[in-house]
Amino acid sequence: MKQIDRLLAQKLLHISAIVLQPENPFTWASGWNSPIYTDNRKTLSYPDVRTFIKIELCRLIMETFGAPDAIAGVATGAIAQGALVADELSVPYAYVRSTPKDHGLENLIEGNLRPGQKVIVVEDLISTGASSLKVVEAIRNAGCEVIGMVAIFTYDFPEAIKAFKDAKVKLVTLSNYNALLEEAVATNYIRKTDLETLKEWRKNPSEWTPDSAKEVE
Repeated sequence: MKQIDRLLAQKLLHISAIVLQPENPFTWASGWNSPIYTDNRKTLSYPDVRTFIKIELCRLIMETFGAPDAIAGVATGAIAQGALVADELSVPYAYVRSTPKDHGLENLIEGNLRPGQKVIVVEDLISTGASSLKVVEAIRNAGCEVIGMVAIFTYDFPEAIKAFKDAKVKLVTLSNYNALLEEAVATNYIRKTDLETLKEWRKNPSEWTPDSAKEVE
């Protein structure tokens, strides 16, 4: 039986929540060139995948951290998945915006988190970790204790690993970049010759160009 990280990678590739195009890279909103594009919101349209992720995130939380007092989702990608997890665990739920709302009560946190609560943050994707850790900061500023973060997928960028360590936040994920590459090769989603390109990108994603793999040969 496949490990959870490989099994989820297979599911994400199958529904095109993750797309690999080493020879025709994407351009991210940050301006980075990338041979991979991830949109885990697509999982919400597939009940079997959606439920699989919900159950496995709950298992990960209980096995790693124990029962939390509340769940907080990261806007916007993890709002729905966070709510599903909170419902399954029967705990209060809130989500955190990237910036305060520009009208009304100008909330940054939508929902009620009480000072002293032990909170698990649910995220859909970890890239540099910057936006995820801003959510942690907001929850801590509200007087709560962030006991950890769970996510569907991580690129495992070195800068993200360092950022979480520096912020003293334990992060656990269902799948990751290495598992994705292993599954993509095993299922012939990509060619073995594409692996070098995909590995080189992860080393320095902000500077990578479509010709980078050729430059290092």
